[in-house]
Amino acid sequence: MSIELLLPGESPRSEGLDEEHIARLAEIDTPIPAILVDRRTMRVIDGMHRLMAAKLRGHELIQVELFDGTPEEAFLRAVEVNVSHGLPLTLADRRAAAGRIIASHPQMSDRAIARAAGLGAKAVATIRRRVADALPQLSARIGRDGKTRPLSSVDGRLRAAELIAERPEASLREVARLAGISPATVSDVRKRLESGLAPVVEPARAPEAPADPPAAADTGDRRVEPKRNQLPADPATALEKLLRDPSLRHKEGGRQLLRLLQQQNAVATRAGEDLMEAVPSHCGSLVLDLARYYADTWADLAKQLDERVRQENRRGVGG
Repeated sequence: MSIELLLPGESPRSEGLDEEHIARLAEIDTPIPAILVDRRTMRVIDGMHRLMAAKLRGHELIQVELFDGTPEEAFLRAVEVNVSHGLPLTLADRRAAAGRIIASHPQMSDRAIARAAGLGAKAVATIRRRVADALPQLSARIGRDGKTRPLSSVDGRLRAAELIAERPEASLREVARLAGISPATVSDVRKRLESGLAPVVEPARAPEAPADPPAAADTGDRRVEPKRNQLPADPATALEKLLRDPSLRHKEGGRQLLRLLQQQNAVATRAGEDLMEAVPSHCGSLVLDLARYYADTWADLAKQLDERVRQENRRGVGG
């Protein structure tokens, strides 16, 4: 395409073009890769440095790839390609781009936007919270794999219950796909229905405190209800305490539990960009399903342990 037909587009770079980078590209004795151009406007979406380098070389033509889409989609594509190759975007530019993508594509998940903008999902979540008041209230988001998932699992669980009743022979994966939830959650819904329970887990209500709580007994070894979710800032501290406990270390089952907890601590420590980057795009759905399955398994264990601790506490108080 003739260089004279092309116009500069909207760039995610706040500081404009880098003249030194243009000069370096112009000196390289290889064909200039195709640039990305909006078909409707002939504005360059990605490749302004290459375009300017071609001009410096005295070229009149340049290879282009035409893009069809809205201006918002063009900007998203510009951010994606600038993050993945060429002159890197600054951190400030990537954060600004993420904020703009959140505004134009609020349905995209934090992880999908993080991948597009070259940020961590936590950073994107922080940016989203800052602009939450200006965003529409959505019930679902679209992940990096293109699948739509509800922000709350309530609707998905209810839909899964309907599908299980209508098509009892359907597989977990089929119901999960139609309901927009994980196969592990569908399995939990099916088990609850078979047990005569509602498909949605009702949130536990905090017990109301009595108006005049009884005074503590003067004598006796009364146990106090332990506080929950009171781990230290670094969970490794709690894990270290368990690792020193002989009642766990001297039993095979205890040693297996400690190994699992050590693995979970390693996952929690590396959670975020490191683990995300380790997952190839073609494995994303499988890792997602496994992560949700294991999360549900740990949640079930936590629920059983919670009930056991409560029962032991009640026996201790009444004994």
